[in-house]
Amino acid sequence: MKHGGDLTEAIARHGGEPADWLDLSTGINPWPWTIPHPVPGSAWTRLPSRADEQALLAAAREAYDVPDDADIAAAAGTQALIQWIPYLAGAGAVAIAAPTYGEHSAAWSSGGREIIAVDDLSALPERAIHAVIVNPNNPDGRIADRGALRHVAERLDRRGGWLVIDEAFADVDPAISAAGMSADLPILVLRSFGKFYGLAGLRLGFVIGRRDIVERITAALGPWPVSGPALHLGTAALRDRSWANATRVRLAREAGKLDQVLTAAGLHVVGGTTLFRLASHPDAPALHAELARRHIWCRSFDWAREWLRFGLASDDGLDRLASALHSVR
Repeated sequence: MKHGGDLTEAIARHGGEPADWLDLSTGINPWPWTIPHPVPGSAWTRLPSRADEQALLAAAREAYDVPDDADIAAAAGTQALIQWIPYLAGAGAVAIAAPTYGEHSAAWSSGGREIIAVDDLSALPERAIHAVIVNPNNPDGRIADRGALRHVAERLDRRGGWLVIDEAFADVDPAISAAGMSADLPILVLRSFGKFYGLAGLRLGFVIGRRDIVERITAALGPWPVSGPALHLGTAALRDRSWANATRVRLAREAGKLDQVLTAAGLHVVGGTTLFRLASHPDAPALHAELARRHIWCRSFDWAREWLRFGLASDDGLDRLASALHSVR
């Protein structure tokens, strides 16, 4: 599954300007953390300092409940980490719990790895040395049991492999996270800052894992892997626990409103997280096209033609979506 948030294709096909479109193609919080004051000028004019990086990592450790004996590193978005990991992992095939976010498969394929798509990592093939799972999964929101993940990691440890757990949407429920198991097992937990905090353009992400593995990734990323503004804003946002707690409540409420709009229009909500909803419709491709003609952009899937994925929207956006869905019924 490709990522969303780029209206270039939609505009090329259906016209209009970006401001004309209601973009529901992403899983990014449309009510972002509010930047309380300007970024200091020094964040733009000097190289990021080690002290600033350590402040960000300390804030992330607390926010993500990272064990003291596990390590954490920051990068310019989790996509940068997804690209690097296949080149740093030991030789061997990778099992990917599918269907899911397509960039994992693309990155491992570019690294020359055999990709083994599996429905469930419990059915881990013997030739798989590494494994990847998105948890909660994108797009269906499926959540893997932590005990099952530990069992997979133990099996891969005996094979000399790694278990990559992409927790891009885990901020909505911290209890999902496997970070607590990462100190003594070959587990790499990826955390995306931009989705939950609504600041995807900042390009900030983290990897949590066993010290020897994270040190290898840190060396590959090189010096200054995160910009000065991202260090400054990321630290402040991650320390704002009251905002995070209130946002989890708000996202759950707003996801419920979106469910009501979708079900009232005859769609069936089949999964998702509180940052996006997955719905089924007997003629989803046609509905997707009709919404696009009305400059509403959601996600469709070549491999699941009955599915559409919708991001959250303001009340005005929901009214616009409801009106459009009613007009094409």
